[in-house]
Amino acid sequence: MADLITLKNGFSQLGLKKSLVIAHASLKSFGHIEGGAETMLEALLDSVHGVIMPTFTYKTMLNPEIGPPRNGMTYGSETNLNKMAEAYHPGMRADKTMGILPETLRKHPGAKRSMHPIQSFAGIHADAILNTQTIFNPLAPIGALADEDGWVLLMGVDHRVNTSIHYAEKLAGRMQFIRWALLRDRVVECPGFPSDSEGFESIAPFVEKYTRRVEIGNAVLQAVHLRSLIRVVVDQLKENPFALLCTRPDCERCNAVRWG
Repeated sequence: MADLITLKNGFSQLGLKKSLVIAHASLKSFGHIEGGAETMLEALLDSVHGVIMPTFTYKTMLNPEIGPPRNGMTYGSETNLNKMAEAYHPGMRADKTMGILPETLRKHPGAKRSMHPIQSFAGIHADAILNTQTIFNPLAPIGALADEDGWVLLMGVDHRVNTSIHYAEKLAGRMQFIRWALLRDRVVECPGFPSDSEGFESIAPFVEKYTRRVEIGNAVLQAVHLRSLIRVVVDQLKENPFALLCTRPDCERCNAVRWG
């Protein structure tokens, strides 16, 4: 079982008190947490200077009948999902695949949220970073965080959920995709949608020397220096353009990168 004091003690060992972080978490990996996600968020906020998290909203996405080629999707294949799509609004909850912590952060009275209809971020003490996001550059907050010497915090998860690697992919010139989101009054085109992340854990040995690690209960916390992570990923992709792709034969985005 983990309580507030245990969590704070663990976080303190990472030495991030003066740092801005982008955090990803699986609370299930910790076992029982006294006070749940609210306790985890309190411990995190007490242990860093500021934090952002992805609060993506995939339920806004539409699949058109036609679109540009080599776009990592099969057009016209999601008719039923299109019928269930919901128009984006600022109070929309973060997708459940993000985990419970980003939604807890989003609802915090001190939190701000960027306005991207698919790839929004929420944060506390990070307004300037969130404000860099545009519809054309959805991952700009990660670049801004790197400029502030920020860190990636993986809490009971691995690099497969590390959104910052997508930013490095873009810098390295990896193919990006277009997606479409439903708003209340129109459909908006959203460029800069990234590739699949299932193969990202293969970057772990290459960033080991830039990683701090501590165990809390059953979970491992990893803090990875963001600017160093980005540099390593870019170097890896320049050496091997197919690095970090997943191995699933049916992955349309990774296949588009391979054969595009």
